[in-house]
Amino acid sequence: MFVTIEGPEGSGKSSVTKEVVKLLEQDGEIVVLTREPGGTPIAEEIRNVILDKKNTAMDSMTEALLYAASRRQHLVEKVWPLSKEGKIVISDRFLDSSLAYQGGARGLGIDKILALNQYATDGFYPDLTLLFDLDPRIGLARIAANNNREVNRLDLEKIEFHDSVRKTFLELAKRFNDRYVVLDASKPFGEVVQDAYKAIKDRLAKCK
Repeated sequence: MFVTIEGPEGSGKSSVTKEVVKLLEQDGEIVVLTREPGGTPIAEEIRNVILDKKNTAMDSMTEALLYAASRRQHLVEKVWPLSKEGKIVISDRFLDSSLAYQGGARGLGIDKILALNQYATDGFYPDLTLLFDLDPRIGLARIAANNNREVNRLDLEKIEFHDSVRKTFLELAKRFNDRYVVLDASKPFGEVVQDAYKAIKDRLAKCK
C-alpha cells in the first residue's frame, strides 16, 4: 500500500507520521517512510535546489517541473520497487502538494499541474492520502517556535499564499474523496496520531 501525507506548513504531519510508523511496526507491518521532494540521492539533490532560500528568482513552472522530476526519480528508485515487495510505503508529501502549491497557490492551474504529473508518474495515484488540515497561521507559529525545524523557501511566502495552499488541499479532498481522509491537525498530538493510525489501518484492511 502507498500512503501519502499532505498538509500546509507546520501541520505536524512529519512528527505524527513517525509515531504512526512505530504503531504499524508494532502490528507486524513492514513500513518504509520516505519524503518528497527527495527520498533518493538524485531526488534529494533536486530538493536542495527547490527549497534553497537563495533561489527566490525561481520561475513557478521551473519549480513545478523540478518537483515532477524529483517525483519520477523517487517512484522509479524507491516507491515502486518497495511496493512490489509488499511493503507499506508512506511518503511525506507527493502529487497533491504540487497541485496545492504550484497548481493553486502559484496560480498555474490544478489541471495543468495534474497533467504534468500524470505524465511524470505514468498516472500513478496513492492508495490513501491523509490531509493534516490546519489554519496556516497556527502552522507558521509552530515553525517559528521550533528551532530544530528546517525553514525553507516556501515557509517564507506571505500568509495569502499559505491560505491558498490550504484552500486548494480542501478542494482536492472533495475531488479525490475516494482516497482522501481529512484529519483535524489542531487537535492534541496524541489524538492526531490515533486518527492517522486508524485511517491507515482501515484502508489497509480494505486493500488486503
